[in-house]
Amino acid sequence: MDKYTITITREFGSLGRPIAHALSQKLGVEYYDRDIVDEVAKQLNLPVSQISDAEETSHNHFFAHMFPLGTDKQYIQDMIFDVQKDIILDLTRKSSCIIVGRCSDFLLQNEPNVLNIFIYAPYKARLENCVHTLEMSEEDAKRTIMKVDKARSAYHKRYAGYFPADPMHKHLMIDSSLLGVEGTADLIAEVVRRKFR
Repeated sequence: MDKYTITITREFGSLGRPIAHALSQKLGVEYYDRDIVDEVAKQLNLPVSQISDAEETSHNHFFAHMFPLGTDKQYIQDMIFDVQKDIILDLTRKSSCIIVGRCSDFLLQNEPNVLNIFIYAPYKARLENCVHTLEMSEEDAKRTIMKVDKARSAYHKRYAGYFPADPMHKHLMIDSSLLGVEGTADLIAEVVRRKFR
C-alpha cells in the first residue's frame, strides 16, 4: 500500500478523536492529535496547557500576562501555527499516519496521497456523547459545543481560508451517529484500503 495521510476535521462531540484512534488500530498507522501540542510546547518552551488553549483561539489571557507591553496575541498564535505546520509536514513525510485537526487538510493540500475527512453528528447525538462518553454535565456540554465549534471554525477560516466543513475541501463527510465509533472507523478504513492499495 502506498504511503498516505488521513486528515480528520470534526465537530466537537462527534467523537472524532476516538474514531481516529480506532482507525489507527485498524490500519496499523500512528495518529497524532495531542502529541502535536506536546511537541509545539517543547519547541517553544511553553506549558502544554497554554499551547492547547492558544492554538485555536486568539483570546489567551496567559499570553497577555506574559507579554504585558502589548505583544500582539495574534503573533503568538501565528508562531504556534507555524511550528505546528512544520511538525505536521515532517510527520506525514516520514510514514503513513492520521492527523486530527489543526488545519491539516489545508497544510497538506499539495502533498500526495491525502484523504480529507470531516466527522459530524446531529446536535442531539453530540450532546449525548458529551454527557455519556465525555462525562460532562448537560449545561457544560452545551456551552462547550458552542464555544469549541465557534473557535475551530474561526481558526480554520483564518488560516485555511475556508470553514472546516466546506465540502469543496473534503473527500468524505460522515455522520458518526450513523455507525458509531467502530463502524465509522471500519467505513473509513475500507475507503483507505480501496483508495491507496
